Amino acid sequence: MSMTNFLVTGVGGQGTLLAADIIAQVGLAQGLDAKKSEVHGMAQRGGVVVSHVRWGEKVHSPLIALGTADFLIGQEVVEGGRFLHYLKPGGVLLLSSETLPPPSLTLSKMEYPPAQKVIDAARQITDRIIFIAAPKLAEELGNRRVANTILLGALSAQMPDVDPKFWLDVIVRRVPQKAVEVNRKAFELGRKMGQEI
Repeated sequence: MSMTNFLVTGVGGQGTLLAADIIAQVGLAQGLDAKKSEVHGMAQRGGVVVSHVRWGEKVHSPLIALGTADFLIGQEVVEGGRFLHYLKPGGVLLLSSETLPPPSLTLSKMEYPPAQKVIDAARQITDRIIFIAAPKLAEELGNRRVANTILLGALSAQMPDVDPKFWLDVIVRRVPQKAVEVNRKAFELGRKMGQEI
């Protein structure tokens, strides 16, 4: 199996690091080498969070080179757009509709870019774009915190060579017991959304 590169980005409090950890654990569950690196923003909540995850027979570095990410998971619109230069041509962009303007933006006169602007920019790199109203769907499931699990479900649908059981097993192990059922539903919902392209 060749190297698979994932870049997960969002802001503090969205579960970006948990999502990246789950991706790494799914790689390990398949018997692959998996490495992960993360960068935390200035703030516990609201700061930029980026995580690189790589799977392969042997991974020497956790860092993804520009233009080589097979999958870019943007848990927030602007953060997804900010890291488009990591996505390889023909890679997959999974973009949540979540918009969390940083304090610097709200204090200035700058305008928050619409999701369509990010999608249009992504189309210069790939036509494999999945835009998901993850926060809204998570709220409909009764737990806003499962938005990242919806995105993981969509990611799994784009990886047909990986048995969904690996994903579910890791998710069940990583989330609190009381949240297992809602995460299972979120994952299955995300898989349906991810099969649309």
